Amino acid sequence: MSTAPATGDDRVVPRLARPRDCVATGVAAGLAEHLGWPVALVRLGFALTSLVGGAGLLLYLWLWALTPWQPGEQAPKRRAPVAWILLAAAAVPLGLAAVSGGPPTGGPAWFWPALAGVGLIVAASAWAGFLDRPDADRGPRHEFAVRIVATVVLALVAVVIVFGPAASEAPRPAFAVALAAVAGIALVYAPTLVTRFRELSEERTRRIREEQRSEIAAHLHDSVLQTLALIQNRAGATSEVARIARAQERELREWLFAGDAVPDRDLGAELREVAAVLEIEYPVSVDVVVVGEQRERASGELAAASREAMLNAARHAGGEVSVYVEGRPDAVEVFVRDRGEGFSLEDVPADRLGVRQSIVGRMRRAGGEAEVGPGVGGVGTQVRLRMPAAAPGEGGTRG
Repeated sequence: MSTAPATGDDRVVPRLARPRDCVATGVAAGLAEHLGWPVALVRLGFALTSLVGGAGLLLYLWLWALTPWQPGEQAPKRRAPVAWILLAAAAVPLGLAAVSGGPPTGGPAWFWPALAGVGLIVAASAWAGFLDRPDADRGPRHEFAVRIVATVVLALVAVVIVFGPAASEAPRPAFAVALAAVAGIALVYAPTLVTRFRELSEERTRRIREEQRSEIAAHLHDSVLQTLALIQNRAGATSEVARIARAQERELREWLFAGDAVPDRDLGAELREVAAVLEIEYPVSVDVVVVGEQRERASGELAAASREAMLNAARHAGGEVSVYVEGRPDAVEVFVRDRGEGFSLEDVPADRLGVRQSIVGRMRRAGGEAEVGPGVGGVGTQVRLRMPAAAPGEGGTRG
């Protein structure tokens, strides 16, 4: 929050901003903090100056419209039930209109109080629909209750005006008040209509975006993706050109088919991303196949051991690496196979702790298993990782 020096005593004046935790609008509290005055004094000043031609009220509304909220991500929280206060305040002018006499010289005495009561009821509905609805402490139920009360009161005002003595004593003012009450009922439901209109507009925008994405996907699938696949086949799976083409193909497919949703960071998604990085950094082609239900997360020990096994295969073997992930009700298994020269864990020097600690030791400490041995037919190396299913209530992430 930016500040600026204000007086000779080096006092710093806070920026004019409304606090996010306020009584109603935060205008008085924000102005009091900015001026260094008591909040009660600022509120009294607004009230007194409002009696002078409404100057205080206009200043209050101007500050409410232009003063920003204090920086932060917390939604504004209003402690006062403003909508119900406005509904209760509407009872005062409506009561004055009800006890007013017949039409004196210059017009009926009940005309302006009745219009003021209708205006306060509409203001209460607008407050509940636009300001209280996003509030977690109030929400749609609060808005619905305010709307029902406002509709009933406005309907009673219209009925009393039309069928009461006011219609015969002062037909034109009575018609104006009845029309204002009916229009007020329509305005009571305006926030809901505005909200529905916004939702429809957002849905239409999303639909247009998806249609454009589908057109782009069809064009890229028929041209760019096929060209990238042809480059990989002609250049060889382990060449640098093929690796770059494969990485671009993977990024294009993720962009085209993932949509706007954030991908779930499960084990399969994590290993696919690791494979894409390895294909750029090393002369290797990594195929990741995932079957079954994925309960393990990217932050688990099984994912860490799998990443280490894939890194070792890309760094020491190269060529083609296969990663197979299978999720079963009792366990999750990961197989990492390469077609390199192969090695035996017993032949690795004791000071080389990469496989022993980062893979075998990590899985053992997390309650799983790890086996390192020759691949199918004695070609290359196969790393088999197995993590038993978590007990109920433990979740899918180990370690």
